[in-house]
Amino acid sequence: MKLNKSFWQNRNVYVTGATGFLGSWVVSELNNLGANVVGLVRDVSKTAKDGLIQNSELSHIVFGQLEDHEVQLRAINEYEVETVFHLGAQPIVGTANRNPRSTFEANIRGTWNVLEACRSVSTVKQVVIASSDKAYGAQPVLPYDESMPLQGNHPYDVSKSCTDLIAQTYHNTYGVPVCITRCGNFFGGGDLNFNRIVPGTIRSALDGKAPVIRSDGTLIRDYVYVRDVALFYLYLAEAMQDDDVHGHAFNYSTESQLSVLDITQTILKAMGSEDLEPVILNEASGEIPHQYLSMAKAREMLSWTPHYSIEDAMVETVDWYKAYFADK
Repeated sequence: MKLNKSFWQNRNVYVTGATGFLGSWVVSELNNLGANVVGLVRDVSKTAKDGLIQNSELSHIVFGQLEDHEVQLRAINEYEVETVFHLGAQPIVGTANRNPRSTFEANIRGTWNVLEACRSVSTVKQVVIASSDKAYGAQPVLPYDESMPLQGNHPYDVSKSCTDLIAQTYHNTYGVPVCITRCGNFFGGGDLNFNRIVPGTIRSALDGKAPVIRSDGTLIRDYVYVRDVALFYLYLAEAMQDDDVHGHAFNYSTESQLSVLDITQTILKAMGSEDLEPVILNEASGEIPHQYLSMAKAREMLSWTPHYSIEDAMVETVDWYKAYFADK
């Protein structure tokens, strides 16, 4: 499942969230393929991912917020964008619980602003919208498949349910060439949010400290390697040359059902630190107990399968953080 370099060569691509965790890996792959990448940037940070992820520099930077429609319209129109990856969002569950309004503004208003701009600009041929497995909310039957209702109950989950439904609306009503992705929990090099289980555990183990688990350790999640997800996004955009793919949502998963304690032990094994006993705080709230996805639709309709196993991806991830902290 190789990407088609000729499709991307000199293609004008707009990426929201371009300096974020996933966005940086997507930009890196686009640069490798010769695309012209226009990135939306809200905040400039000394930990910008272009210093962390190789070859993730942007061809053009548009400064602004998702909440500003005119910024989206200007970026897509003036740079004659053909492909849009809407990855930008407020992605942290805890932040959403503390301040739902800012999360709703960025994730919901931001989505309709991007889609409205795409509807208005005739150069746009593909729009890939990042939803989430959280959009499904709690379901009585697992794994999630794409036919299930979207019924988030907590602020972040609701914002992703809305993102997803708005994207479907713009396709169904206006014919905007949209596809939607619903992915599990990303992990991989370049994630400096050390409140997340993977980078937090790696940092603790490198310091010789026991990793801390905020929940009771039993929450089941679908963990996906960020480099694999980036490749899937580009592969999906290529597949959208077929109009029959437009309007579809696709789960992305390794179809591994791992508890927080399971993924912690996988990390410790990859690091040779299995003697460290995790500290379980059991203080997380507002979390769905079990979430995992079926990827049957993407396999059957797109002929896609992940490139990495969880174990191989974790070894590569650990190596990235070892190199990062060594430089520090």
